[in-house]
Amino acid sequence: MLHRKSIAVLVIGFVLIVGSLLVTANSVVEQKASLAGTITSNGLVKPGDTVREGDVLVKIDTITGAIPASRATANGVVKEVLVSPGVSVAVGDVVARIEIGK
Repeated sequence: MLHRKSIAVLVIGFVLIVGSLLVTANSVVEQKASLAGTITSNGLVKPGDTVREGDVLVKIDTITGAIPASRATANGVVKEVLVSPGVSVAVGDVVARIEIGK
């Protein structure tokens, strides 16, 4: 009887772990601007682009040139870009969404 309970607990634990991995494997992560400014076309990602953690997603224009305003926080595929060149963004604005696990 104790042996069956142990197996049942292990099976349930395994199912929960696999299920949680599948849920997180295909989730979408919002990417936010870390600097405020006007978006430039230089360095702007497009939907479908594959990115790795740390890749530049968008740049803003400054008096010294274009600088990164947002970097990917995860590996994945760009699902959606919410800004376009000439648009002003504030710190914390969502600029893109990345589908992780792709």
